Amino acid sequence: MMHASTLQSSARTSAVTGFMLAVGSAASFGLSGIFASALMQAGWSAGAATTARITFSALVLLGPTLVMMRGRWDTVRRAWAQLLVFGVLAVAGCQLAFFLAVQFIPPSLALLVEFTGPVMLVFWMWARSRVAPSALTFLGAGIAVLGVVAISGVLAGVSLHPLGIMFALIAAAGNAAYYATGAASDHGIPTLPFVGLGLLVGAVPLLLAGAAGVLPFTVTNSPAVIAGVEMSPWAVVAAMVLISTVLSYLLGVAASRRLGATVASFTGYSEPLFGIVWTIVLLAVIPTPLQWIGAALIVAGVVTVRVGELQRSRR
Repeated sequence: MMHASTLQSSARTSAVTGFMLAVGSAASFGLSGIFASALMQAGWSAGAATTARITFSALVLLGPTLVMMRGRWDTVRRAWAQLLVFGVLAVAGCQLAFFLAVQFIPPSLALLVEFTGPVMLVFWMWARSRVAPSALTFLGAGIAVLGVVAISGVLAGVSLHPLGIMFALIAAAGNAAYYATGAASDHGIPTLPFVGLGLLVGAVPLLLAGAAGVLPFTVTNSPAVIAGVEMSPWAVVAAMVLISTVLSYLLGVAASRRLGATVASFTGYSEPLFGIVWTIVLLAVIPTPLQWIGAALIVAGVVTVRVGELQRSRR
């Protein structure tokens, strides 16, 4: 009995820690839009901002990755598929697909479609495990999606374009792949080097896309403005790299390994919620009542999914 009680206590501690890590990841990811917007208003292209974000993040983690992987490079051979999917689809593919999507459809709609990734993940986990999600998981998924709809403002009326929807769906698949590959740890690669190697893999197609002209690549030295303060665009890049990429990816993968891919992915729905918080704090933009309702729906949906997954794990 003592042993069982200790295991239950350890599981609860791991779950609480996982939620804290996931929320921290969403909060730091939520700042990326403000950083990227400031750079683009300063004359940077979205492709340049994205490529700088991923490439410099990979370089930041390169040293620690090499140190931590000393003597254990054989694990990379076992995890090459996960690293390839993480880097190419979850990092580069998701970023590039979203950039291409917003050329055809409004960003709010592209964000909404991308955030169907956790729903895709539910069905993928169902097909893989042959264990159906509980009714509560489906209910929570629906509630959370409604919350994202409300926050995104897509109800205001948008135009559809098949290419835009297709690219947004690819971004959604990348979103699902991020949590699915991040949750795997049986290959033996610790969180930091896994993220470092994945970002390194992801930087390659982004650099190639920029060189080939698929991603317009424009960089300027004009000052960027955040919260009414002018600053060097490279300071904004540094903040985007350290806070909204390195920190957010590390926290997100660590959370996925504790919570599992499904719960971690739905907790990621709090990212647009934090996007609202940061626009209030830094830009003094007050959300609409519909967006506040959306925030409440997201929280309710995540909690419901968590309860549903607990039911599923007991089965």
